[in-house]
Amino acid sequence: MLVESAADSISRVMDNGDEMAGQRPASGLDRLLEAASPHMPPTTVEAAGSAETAADVDASADVEATVEAEAEADTDTAAAAAVGAEAVAGDVARARKDFARLLGDFRRTAVLVPFDEHDSLWTADFGGVRWICAFSDEAALADFARARGEAGRVRTYRTVLGARLLDVMVPMLPGPAGVALDAGADGGMLFPPVAGIVPDAVAVDLGGSR
Repeated sequence: MLVESAADSISRVMDNGDEMAGQRPASGLDRLLEAASPHMPPTTVEAAGSAETAADVDASADVEATVEAEAEADTDTAAAAAVGAEAVAGDVARARKDFARLLGDFRRTAVLVPFDEHDSLWTADFGGVRWICAFSDEAALADFARARGEAGRVRTYRTVLGARLLDVMVPMLPGPAGVALDAGADGGMLFPPVAGIVPDAVAVDLGGSR
């Protein structure tokens, strides 16, 4: 009787539920391990990693797009500058060509050169240069006199080739000298004392002297 009771007691003590259907109760060690290691679902970690990877890809794409846009902008700016420089160079070349044509026409044309009250060439000083006043015809001379309030004044003049004015009469004047054609008119021209227009011996640079 005593033995049977002891066996029953041992059986009851050793019975920890191994034979029971369903989930096995957690042991004390399992509960300690669970408390020491907080749960973090693998799906959460994977999602965060995927999100960070996508963000890195987007940031790299943005940087690449910005670099490409800046490179394109630099290229466009350089191209525009090159086009602008070519346009300016073209304008300068055309202006020089046009002036060379006008200079040739002037040298081959006889113009009117009036005299002042001292029977000297009618000249005017401006910008440090003495300008010989010459006119295409009597109408241009009359318009200039009228603009100066000298409409009723009689002036004598000579007809001189433009080439003679530039090559002979300009060097006779003291200091830098040039020719002003139809001064005050819309189509007036200045032939300054620079190389290529007057003889080199009396030519000056833009800010110099003979």
